[in-house]
Amino acid sequence: MKAVVVPGFAARPELVDLPTPEPGPGEFLVRMQAAGMNPFDWKVADGALRDVTPHTFPLVMGSDGAGVVEKTGPGVTRFQPGDRVYGQFMRLPQGFGSYAEFTLAEQDGKVARIPEGLSFALAAALPTASVTAYQAVAAARLFQTGVFLINGASGGVGQSAIQFAARAGARVLATGTPDIAGYLRDLGAHTVVDFTRAPTHEQVAAAYPGGIDAVLDLITPAGGDIGPMVGLLRPGGTLISTNYATDPDALAASLILGVNISNDPTTETLTALAEFAAKGDLRVRIDAEISLADVPATVAKARTGHATGKTVIVLR
Repeated sequence: MKAVVVPGFAARPELVDLPTPEPGPGEFLVRMQAAGMNPFDWKVADGALRDVTPHTFPLVMGSDGAGVVEKTGPGVTRFQPGDRVYGQFMRLPQGFGSYAEFTLAEQDGKVARIPEGLSFALAAALPTASVTAYQAVAAARLFQTGVFLINGASGGVGQSAIQFAARAGARVLATGTPDIAGYLRDLGAHTVVDFTRAPTHEQVAAAYPGGIDAVLDLITPAGGDIGPMVGLLRPGGTLISTNYATDPDALAASLILGVNISNDPTTETLTALAEFAAKGDLRVRIDAEISLADVPATVAKARTGHATGKTVIVLR
């Protein structure tokens, strides 16, 4: 089978031929139809999780994907050949990922069925960005008329978070540049804060001197200065970081709930998001569809810029 791998940490991705894996007990083989690309994929390839879990090289890149069950191993009862499935397929100790013609998944893993009417490409774009957004908005404890700032709204997580927060009835403030402002408003943002005009926190503080209810910060890195975002919140507000930039204990002293959130999909969440997308209640912007052969160059380009939509690898 064809697959995009890295031979070691921080190595350049390569398109290679690998043996098609055989499913063992509790596993099933998926013929991949599409794989969603995320910055997390090359961060892992660079060694972001080297101290967290073992890695097997050559390591097939990628986590998000969608395809058809090809074969099941002993003990698999939840899925059968022919089922359309999607989810996260990264299994670092085994060297498995989604940038391949075939991959193995576990019956009890992070995989769900794809409903009728949802394309493989759109399903493959959902797991990392939309699950993170869904869980972050749930953590924000939003209520109708609440004011919710999404700092870094133009990316995949931010765009999905706008939709979930708007559906919850919140007044959504989304950061973005003028070229994407119309699209963000169409997704449900009430106000688009142009961070190139003046610092985001200054603009929001001027508009809401009494404070706002919640902030989802997708920008500030771990160890960075998240103080400007904290200063926007009223007592009882919530600050969510996807980069582990908050100190929950310190924030609690100021009556602020600090939440560090990571992507943690469940079958139930994946099933719900797939249904939303199939009905058109969750929109994901796919900017490009590429082949496996295009991946090394696309990864190199993606490292240098900030995407406003998803790139999906199509394997047909």
